[in-house]
Amino acid sequence: MPIPRRALLAAPLLARPALAQPSAWPDRPLRLVVPFPGGSTPDIAGRAVANHYSQVLGQPCVVENRAGAGGNIGTDAVAKATDGHTIGVSINGPLSTAPALYPNLPFDPARDLAPISLLMRGAQLLVVRPGLEVRDLRGFLDLVRAQPGKLSFGSVGSGSGGHLAMMDLLGRSGGEMLHVPYRGFPPAVIDLVAGRIDAMVIIAAGILPQLREGQARALAVTAEARIPQAPEVPTLAEAGIADAASYAWIGLIGPASMPAERVARLSAEAQRALAVPEARSALEAAGFEVVASSPAALREYMATEAARWGGLIRRLGIRAEA
Repeated sequence: MPIPRRALLAAPLLARPALAQPSAWPDRPLRLVVPFPGGSTPDIAGRAVANHYSQVLGQPCVVENRAGAGGNIGTDAVAKATDGHTIGVSINGPLSTAPALYPNLPFDPARDLAPISLLMRGAQLLVVRPGLEVRDLRGFLDLVRAQPGKLSFGSVGSGSGGHLAMMDLLGRSGGEMLHVPYRGFPPAVIDLVAGRIDAMVIIAAGILPQLREGQARALAVTAEARIPQAPEVPTLAEAGIADAASYAWIGLIGPASMPAERVARLSAEAQRALAVPEARSALEAAGFEVVASSPAALREYMATEAARWGGLIRRLGIRAEA
C-alpha cells in the first residue's frame, strides 16, 4: 500500500528534534584536578564537590591530586585538557597572581580557563611570636618602623597570599622587614612558635591551634569583618588600616573550551554541594567562608585580584623563587 504524500512530507519534520538532541553529558567519568596534596583545604573543597557530582551527574567524579609549583602544575593541566571531562579547583595564586610572578607561565588564567564558581574564601591573620612585646597592630608597626629590616616575617613563598598581604601592609605603613620564605605552613609555624621569625600573615586554619594554646598572638584579621573562630581579633580597618582586606580563596574551574551550558550546570551543582550542612560546617570550622558563586562572579573576582596584586608584584619587582 503506497504511503500518503502527507506522511512523507511530515517524516523529516518529525525526525529533526531527535537529530538535534545533544548527547548526554557526562558520558564517562569526570576528572577533578586538585593542584595540592590530599588533606589540604583545596583537596577538601574539591572532594566535597566531586562527591556531589558523582551522586547527581550519573558518572563518577574522580579526584586527581597533581601538586607542585604552588598549584601551577595542576591548574595548567586543567587549562590544557581537551577531553571534555576535566575540571579542577585552584587558588588565588595560579588564578590571579601567577602571570605577574612567572614570566614563562604556560597558561593564561583569563584566556585559558573557564571560571565555574568561587567556592570559598578564608581570612588571614597577622600573628607574632609570643615573646614579641607588642599587643596590637599599631604597636607592631611602630616597632617595625623603629627597627627597619631587623624584624622578620615568614610566608609560604614569594608572591603567596601571606607574603603579598604583609608587603601591602608594610607599604601602607612605611615599614621594612626581612622576608623568610618556607615550603609550606607547618615549618613556618614551627619557627614562629620557636621565636626564629617574628611574624607572619597566615590563613586562620593554619594557626588557630597555636593561638588557642598561647603559642602565638594574633594582632589583626585581614577580613572585612571579625571571624567566629577568633572573635577577639580586630580587623585591619578597626586597627586603623582601611581598604586592605584580603583573603585566601578557592575557585572551581574548567578549560576555556568548556561549553557554557556545562559550566552553568557544574556551577549550579557546586552551589548545591556546598549548601549541604555537613560540607559547609566542615569548611567553616577550618576558618573558611562558603561563597559558592556564579561563573560571572568568579571571573570578575579573578580579574579584580589580578589587577590588585599583580600591580603590587610589578611595582615591587617581586619574583617567585626558582
